[in-house]
Amino acid sequence: QVQLVESGGGLVQAGGSLRLSCAASGRTFGSGAMGWFRQAPGKAREFVATISENGGSSYYTDSVKGRFTISRDNGKNTVYLQMNSLKPEDTAVYYCAARLGNTAATMDEQYSYWGQGTQVTVSS
Repeated sequence: QVQLVESGGGLVQAGGSLRLSCAASGRTFGSGAMGWFRQAPGKAREFVATISENGGSSYYTDSVKGRFTISRDNGKNTVYLQMNSLKPEDTAVYYCAARLGNTAATMDEQYSYWGQGTQVTVSS
């Protein structure tokens, strides 16, 4: 079993930055790709970013490319999402997810473990 705990969310003005963290426990962290998803009020959960087990590959949804960066520190059992140039449309609950496979993945059904989420609110 894997436990994921997100932190770092909050309220920020448009154009600002936040860094989300996701601390993993319960298995060897280095085994498995990780992802970030988000869900805005009244909308379905959507893919944001993913990173492979060794950190060598990462992918982003088009709306965050060039603004968000996903990274991981397997020694600290933590994955990060650096969010810059935030926009009001980035407002959502952000979820960290872990999968058993090593390759980065963009679909939520490919992930087996989920955190409880952290709220990100961007004011205009």
